[in-house]
Amino acid sequence: MSFNDFHGHLEADEDGVGGAAQLAGVIERERSQPGHRYSMTVSTGDIIGGSTFVSGLFQDEPAVEVAEAMGLEVATVGNHEFHEGWAELRRMIDGGCHPDKGCFTEGGYDGTSFGYLGANVVDAETGEQLLPGSYVKRVGGVQVGFVGVVTRETATLVSPAGIEGIEFTDEVEAANAEVAKLQARGIKSIVLLAHEGGSSTGGSNACTDLTGPIVDINAGLSAEVDAIMTGHTHASYVCTLADPNGEPRLVTQANNYGNLLTELDLVIDRRTKDVIRSTSSAVNHTVDSTSPRSAEVDRIVNKWLELSEPLAEQVVGSAAEDITGDSSGNRGIETPMGNLVADAILYGTSGANGGAQLAFMNVGGVRASLLAGDITYAEAYAVAPFNNQLVTLDMTGAQIKEVLAQQYVADRGRQMLALGVSEGFTYTWDPTTHTASNLQLNGQPMADDETYRVATLNFLADGGDGFTAFGLGTNRTGGPEDLANLVAYLQANPGITTPGDRVAGL
Repeated sequence: MSFNDFHGHLEADEDGVGGAAQLAGVIERERSQPGHRYSMTVSTGDIIGGSTFVSGLFQDEPAVEVAEAMGLEVATVGNHEFHEGWAELRRMIDGGCHPDKGCFTEGGYDGTSFGYLGANVVDAETGEQLLPGSYVKRVGGVQVGFVGVVTRETATLVSPAGIEGIEFTDEVEAANAEVAKLQARGIKSIVLLAHEGGSSTGGSNACTDLTGPIVDINAGLSAEVDAIMTGHTHASYVCTLADPNGEPRLVTQANNYGNLLTELDLVIDRRTKDVIRSTSSAVNHTVDSTSPRSAEVDRIVNKWLELSEPLAEQVVGSAAEDITGDSSGNRGIETPMGNLVADAILYGTSGANGGAQLAFMNVGGVRASLLAGDITYAEAYAVAPFNNQLVTLDMTGAQIKEVLAQQYVADRGRQMLALGVSEGFTYTWDPTTHTASNLQLNGQPMADDETYRVATLNFLADGGDGFTAFGLGTNRTGGPEDLANLVAYLQANPGITTPGDRVAGL
């Protein structure tokens, strides 16, 4: 049984879908079925990072605790496991109190009881794996191997400063090398846990028009791998694809936030110790308000909810109307929320705070919308859960055009990733040539050779999401943490309204 892209979603959404207690309840239900005595739980990454308020407030220690209560045995790392850097990931694995925030509970944090895999996470100088590449479990007298890889794009999806000296190599090459090691040990039943995926239409148990990186990964992956469980793209599918030998191979994904659970039934021949693919199967189970709940996980979630209540309920601002356009929608278009957060970044970096004249925000980093009425601290946190810092840079008009052009990258998992822009800055986007023109600041044309002060997140300034042109900037200065800045902006601007359009053609 596998889940992916949980992102610390301890509670079900407003429609009763997902949530830790219900996901755990479905796992318990499936384990109790006849013939499931050899069941185990795995994950294909992003258990932590980019999380909802309660889990993120406590550095995702709640997400780890509920995953352990679900019986999670092994997981591959996702890109979000690296979002706060290698040092914090090591703390999450090994245990210990947070170096700045201290201990959240009596007795401190004891790390993960499950193993994290990362066959393609290596030391950039030596090429040595920094995490185990595989995990082996003896099931009914037969050894079953699990290989874990994370998307090779991880370095562009997290702040480079936190992963200095780490390289994320080709998923297929790393997986095949790890498979060869397992084969040398006589292990023939092998599953790949990949934090990379694709997208499909037709429903959670269908496979229609599958596209994305997983198609090429499957084509290049050793035929010795019997099934691929995927993540990262927040999609749902149960596919049967041909491996390099033309044999059928199951490829699955369980959407996100615990709203699906993949059940992969592998039938193994005790004599050959290999999977019989013709009789193996997979299904995605829905997790919703009709699902059973785990009493143990309910208790864990309620403990953390109680600890978070005093801060969560504080009102930090208000909205005169709904302001929408977060990362759950189309990340390739101009959105009100993207522009609003860009306005907040400009607010925190202008004048004596950095001299910023314009600001950028990646739509993919805006994790929630704001609805009309009071805005609580928890709701502000849901918008900006990543603990980024604001930075300000000197950039020429020509360099700003390069940044804007990188909204489209042909070989990126998501080709189009739009940037929210602050009030006073406008431009025209050509969707055919993927270029920006007619840049204006406060109604005045911007010159290619003139220098401007540009504010953004350290994530983008360090090249995150493939926006490497920010690296051309100079005279970099730091700023406040993004959530604290957003809260300050909301407090200073009660009754916020929807920002107007600032980009023509996007």
